[in-house]
Amino acid sequence: MVEVGLAFVCALVAWSAAAALIARSYRSPRLHTAAWVASGVSMAIALSAAFPGALLDFSSLTFRVFQIGIGLLGPLLLAWGVVEYAVESPRVRFGTRLVVTTLTIVPLVVLSMDRLRGQFDGGYPPMADHYDIIPRGALMLVHVFAAVAVVGGAILVWTSLRDRPRIAGHRLSVIGLIGLAILLEIVASRFGLGSFGQVMLLGAVASLWGAFTRSQNPPQERSGRRRGGRRRSGDGTVGHDDDSEAEDNVWGRRRKADDYDDYDDDGYDYDDEPAAPAPRVASRLRGIITIYTLYDGRGDTFDDLADDVVDEVSRREPDTLLFACHTVPSAPQQRIVYAIYRDELAHEEHEQQPHVVEFVRRSANCVVATNVIELALSGASAADNLPGMLMPR
Repeated sequence: MVEVGLAFVCALVAWSAAAALIARSYRSPRLHTAAWVASGVSMAIALSAAFPGALLDFSSLTFRVFQIGIGLLGPLLLAWGVVEYAVESPRVRFGTRLVVTTLTIVPLVVLSMDRLRGQFDGGYPPMADHYDIIPRGALMLVHVFAAVAVVGGAILVWTSLRDRPRIAGHRLSVIGLIGLAILLEIVASRFGLGSFGQVMLLGAVASLWGAFTRSQNPPQERSGRRRGGRRRSGDGTVGHDDDSEAEDNVWGRRRKADDYDDYDDDGYDYDDEPAAPAPRVASRLRGIITIYTLYDGRGDTFDDLADDVVDEVSRREPDTLLFACHTVPSAPQQRIVYAIYRDELAHEEHEQQPHVVEFVRRSANCVVATNVIELALSGASAADNLPGMLMPR
């Protein structure tokens, strides 16, 4: 009767956790959270089938449902969520989706149709006692994929530990909890282990819950621009930002006044060069405002990517006169980028720069929507100390 009681508790806890995960995911939809929610639902269905199995002995139907939920869909969907959570490469994500689709359809058919052997009782049935070599091999492929996905995702996040220690450490803890849930599910699927297996599955539900909630509450510290906090300099030392009273985070770049001569509509000259460049066709300054709406919890990642592209713009784009990004205190998931270019050609050159292309590619998984507003200058007034106000200290 102990196993029957534990089976009921497992099913009840699994469904409660699944319902809570669905509610949380609905408020903040992401692909990796959807995969983890689906895994939680699969686990709840499997444990629901295990309750009548523990009460009246398992049958071929309850055994198949249990193994499909705990041995196949549970680990597979958790591992897929890890890839979506840790990997930014669209190619890797797309390839993983193809692999997940294959490892879902083929093993699902095999586990549902293959002939079973042996006698069932009220304990959690081990996979090897009732499946032949083909379904066991299909499950083995799924379990190997899950292990590779978790280890690979952890290694990828580990490589960024030095640059973003707080964020990377947080992500490693999430991946570690998911890995623990996968391990507990695989062990229970392969060996059963009676009452101990039931306790292990309760641990898997708890690990999934912990990973899910942690993934939705990332650390708020930003590398390099945190107001009133620490920032890491280029040589790895840690300093403090003196602009704690700034209303929002602004970073930008403007060419120093002594870098260039005054220029008119016909072109411009460098002070320290013997020959002037070829004149440009007369053109107005070009302004662009880009409004980014971010996924919940992805602001830090976007800000880190923006730090990199701002540095590259500062070093490589003399005709990008101003490049500033603002946070919005009333809308934490928005970023507003304001750029001024010398002319249309400067804007076109900016869009084609490798660092800009890389920023667009890597930030795609952070951005829900983008709104671009083009501006034509009709008049302007600027303070003399504007460059000093915008340049980060």
